[in-house]
Amino acid sequence: MGNEVELLEHWRELTPEKQQKVLEFVEQLKSESETIPSESDFVPQTPLAKKLWSIRQRAIAAGLQLHK
Repeated sequence: MGNEVELLEHWRELTPEKQQKVLEFVEQLKSESETIPSESDFVPQTPLAKKLWSIRQRAIAAGLQLHK
């Protein structure tokens, strides 16, 4: 079953109050994604930043979970 279909089925089971909470949560997620630049947009500018970015990318590739 597709995510949209599953989401819609769950949505229909919620009370109007809980549906409103879901809408507010989605709006919050949407606004967060608009204000946080994606990692692909980041370009390190200094030699230190380039070195740290390289270390970070290697850690991610090795499976390390980063904290937010």
